Amino acid sequence: MKVTINDVAKLSGVSIKTVSRVMNNEASVRQATRDKVMAAVKQLNYQPNLAARSLAGTKSYNIAYIYDNPNAYYVIDMQNGILSECRKQSFELLIHPCNSKSVDILDEITSMIRHSRIAGVVLTPPFSEMPSVVDRLADLGVKFVRIFSGHTVPDTLSPCIMVNDFDAAFEITEHLIELGHKDIGFISGGKEHKSTFERIEGFKAALAKNNISCREELIVDGEYSFESGVEGAQTLLEKPVKPTAIFSCNDEIAAGALFASRLANVAIPEELSIVGFENSPFSRQTWPKITTADQPNQTIAQNATALLINEIREQKSEEICEQFTPKLLVRDSSAAVTKV
Repeated sequence: MKVTINDVAKLSGVSIKTVSRVMNNEASVRQATRDKVMAAVKQLNYQPNLAARSLAGTKSYNIAYIYDNPNAYYVIDMQNGILSECRKQSFELLIHPCNSKSVDILDEITSMIRHSRIAGVVLTPPFSEMPSVVDRLADLGVKFVRIFSGHTVPDTLSPCIMVNDFDAAFEITEHLIELGHKDIGFISGGKEHKSTFERIEGFKAALAKNNISCREELIVDGEYSFESGVEGAQTLLEKPVKPTAIFSCNDEIAAGALFASRLANVAIPEELSIVGFENSPFSRQTWPKITTADQPNQTIAQNATALLINEIREQKSEEICEQFTPKLLVRDSSAAVTKV
């Protein structure tokens, strides 16, 4: 027979209400009581019915992850990180992909939240950077957490996870400069993402610090996709003065740039260095493996979800903002300049 909350209460010698408070991680329960209940939960292998729990009470235990991102590996890492924390804290996860450019996006989000009884929302770019979405969630009274690029908290509307793309891009560019590169191309991501601008500015700042002129003709617009990497590299390799290195705004772009370079019989890294960003599987599945910035997306997502659940439970954290700076990870796709 299926183990119920009544069985846990009986074994631990407490009321059903107390078991419920422990399972909900409410702060008012004494540690000794919490330990006793959790020992019974473990012994009985009790699995709470989260859907029934949400329907039975006034509280909701459902968290939504709303996303629109062409990078599948980023989305998977985010889902895994959020799901890990939800399972740890007995919450359910609703995954809701949607089109951030849709004229009906606010109505779609509103409908999803109301019909699914959402207690909180995890927002990643571009939604985390859209004031209209943030305002709508605030109007609905739904807790949310934002993950976005930058190093300065924009407001106090919600907990935030900041990713310091500027410093990471600066470090990657300096790595290329230390290898002797001066003619460095840059393939950007989508302009709807703040990370694109932070990475471009970090790139330019490193050039300026080292007294290297930024050649605007070597900065190519793109999207966060493999195809953009292919097209961007083809454009750069057709320049009268070709770059000796290419900074790609993410690893998917870098993989595309590497592919295009191979098609043009350009040796990597002997004739052209290519670097990426994020340390996604793309950077490890190519040959040569791609120098990149290690961005721990699963950890970022897990920490963001923990901050959100604290907000839902009104257990305010001392810090409502955490910051991550991706770190340079040198692999085989970058090398010293050999071109005279």
